[in-house]
Amino acid sequence: MNHPEIFNHRFVSVSLASVLFESVVLLSILTVFTGCTKSGNNDITTGPPEVLVTEAIQQDVPVVREWIGSLDGSVNADVRARVSGYLISQNYKEGAVVNKGDLLFQVDPSVYDAAVEEAKASVAQAEANQLQAEQTEQRETQLFQQKVESQQNRDNAVQSNTAAKAQLKAQQAAQRQAELNLEFTKITAPIAGIAGIANPGIGDLVGPSDSNPLATISTVDPIKVYFQISEQDYLKVAERIGANRANPQPAPPVEVILADGSLYPHQGKFSAIDRQVDDQTGTIRLAALFPNPENILRPGQFVRVRVTVKTLAGALLVPQRAVNEQQTSYELAVIGADNKAEIRSVKVGERIGSLWVVEDGLKAGERVVVEGLQKVRDNEPVKPTEWNPQHPAQSQ
Repeated sequence: MNHPEIFNHRFVSVSLASVLFESVVLLSILTVFTGCTKSGNNDITTGPPEVLVTEAIQQDVPVVREWIGSLDGSVNADVRARVSGYLISQNYKEGAVVNKGDLLFQVDPSVYDAAVEEAKASVAQAEANQLQAEQTEQRETQLFQQKVESQQNRDNAVQSNTAAKAQLKAQQAAQRQAELNLEFTKITAPIAGIAGIANPGIGDLVGPSDSNPLATISTVDPIKVYFQISEQDYLKVAERIGANRANPQPAPPVEVILADGSLYPHQGKFSAIDRQVDDQTGTIRLAALFPNPENILRPGQFVRVRVTVKTLAGALLVPQRAVNEQQTSYELAVIGADNKAEIRSVKVGERIGSLWVVEDGLKAGERVVVEGLQKVRDNEPVKPTEWNPQHPAQSQ
């Protein structure tokens, strides 16, 4: 007897099995196809790495050194009171140019006027006493010669006259001191230069023991720049000075770059080397003088001091980024005519801005890798593209 339910159930089971089998087969085909496709894509994308290259250039280049410096007056003078008293006037404009001997401050002179008059009176009294003592000496000497007066009286008269002369000199010296003190109430400029802002005010009591000066004057034309150089650089300077004694050469000019980045239009010259090397920093201080006719530069400004120490003739230059710096050596990737890379050890010298001097291991005109050095393998081909330092994407 047929059972329709059982037949239908078997039919459904067979159908499901067929569907599952077909699905497995289809999935296997897709997997194989996909694998073939990926393999094909890898074969398409594999190729020489792209790098940026540039030619090594040869030219004469100056070797420039820069240091941080500070400006100061070529001569500085603190203005101080030489006598005590109250300030009654300030006779200069702060920040203006003054000449040597110009009146800057006036101390109340009344006390010193009186002292001068008193000293003059003491001198007059001493002159009268000395004149009387001299007349007495002359009289006693005559009487002694006439054997009328004793030798003791004559000697006493001589000693009295000598003491009167000494007293007169002392009073004259006191008068000169009083006159000097009166003169010191007029405080004048000891040098020519720019006078700074006054520390005291009118009516303040000033004197020689004040900790702060009344004002400071600086000669700023010429103006002096101080800067520190390393002991190694100093030895090179000393070597050049020694060579100049045998074969005199003009000293290299000194330039300063101001805080706004502009180059000061006047060149300076070296003026002094300090007596010792700072044992804390290993540097030595140098000074240079610059003309400052318009008084633009002022003491206390910070500048960059620039000196062209020498010129390298026919130097071979490559960008610094093309040099791979190892612990004890330097390497370049040189690209030949067949676009194959050669990792080459080189000897480098001075750094000139963003360039590096190659002293040995490279020839002018050879192409070196600037970007993509990490992708280069020795004796392997590369796909070179000319490096353009002006292009933003390549100059980063």
